Amino acid sequence: MEFTPDERELADLELLLSGAFEPLTHFLGHDDLHAVHEQGALADGTPWPAPVTLHLPGDARPGDEVTLLDPEGVPLAAVTVTDQGATGPLRSLNPPEHGPFARLRRTPAQVRAELAGQDTLAVTMRGPLDDLGEVVATAKELAARILLLPLSYGEAGPAVVRAALKAKEQLPDNTLVVPVPLAPRDEPELDHELREHIATAYGATEHLAGPDPVTLPGPPHRRGLVVFFTGLSGSGKSTIARGLRDALLEEGGRTITYLDGDVVRHLLSKGLTFSKEDRDLNIRRIGFVAAETARHGGLSICAPIAPYAQTREEVRSMVESVGADFLLIHVATPLEECERRDRKGLYAKARAGVIPSFTGISDPYEEPEDADLTLDTTHISVDAAVSRVLDTLRAGRWIR
Repeated sequence: MEFTPDERELADLELLLSGAFEPLTHFLGHDDLHAVHEQGALADGTPWPAPVTLHLPGDARPGDEVTLLDPEGVPLAAVTVTDQGATGPLRSLNPPEHGPFARLRRTPAQVRAELAGQDTLAVTMRGPLDDLGEVVATAKELAARILLLPLSYGEAGPAVVRAALKAKEQLPDNTLVVPVPLAPRDEPELDHELREHIATAYGATEHLAGPDPVTLPGPPHRRGLVVFFTGLSGSGKSTIARGLRDALLEEGGRTITYLDGDVVRHLLSKGLTFSKEDRDLNIRRIGFVAAETARHGGLSICAPIAPYAQTREEVRSMVESVGADFLLIHVATPLEECERRDRKGLYAKARAGVIPSFTGISDPYEEPEDADLTLDTTHISVDAAVSRVLDTLRAGRWIR
């Protein structure tokens, strides 16, 4: 079985394989995870501060060996599933090469070998260093070499590495810069403990935690946005989405991308079936294109059926991970009305068994519990529905 972990899991995988998380050699299972939450240690008593987990596919069974792939499909490691659904020790297959600044990557063992036991001041960075004088003064006081560890996880990662390389120009010649893909933890104390742990793993005798980044997302009308419609076939979502696209194009001021479910299936997802796996893949493809558009400040409008809550949440995460906003609109027109207005005869074919796995008839539709706007088009016109969406966009200041 092959599986590509998400961005955070890939970052943790790299740190496990490199030895930066020693003595941890594996993702945490149930017992270790419970022990970490309760007492800040693994189940065997080994101190460890924070959860490091891997969510394997639901069809992974005890004894299965799972090959973990990078986003380009390169095998990174193999792991065996235990009887608790956890994973055993990792077996490295290839060094990670995905992501920017791969040439700067070094393992903790390589860095410790270069430091050769010298006293070392490590500075972990999530943003630019405002006071290089403090770093230099502290290193002089300790008679220590400087090791900059830019925490290169996520969208802001490359900028942090560039800031470290810029800082190096004003620091002693023997300063080292080594990117570390440590994802931030929600609790500042745990985040600091992991930074301390990694600094020590790379050979630091002293550690300074650099400043967290100052995030300036800008006004909403300049941020990327994905407006994601979901609803049954015939609910009116595509019609409203097209009306929204036209209204926004008439107003001007934003770059608009429209991704209709049927059109995407003929082009981006040609050849996919209507099995749950292929439906999910279709939605992920839509989400990926929408997120890439939003990454650069564009506004994407998507109108697939998207019947499954977990896949919609994956798309939300894709979009938010690139610093864009996500607006979920549930077109909640009842099944009876959708079936009554069905011009293509799809519902009749589904009830006759001609179309298998048809959402609302022979396949489920999981109604959103997290919709930002809910519309029932039974008794309102398309123009009225579009106006309500536009009102929502104006209230959120995504359009002026």
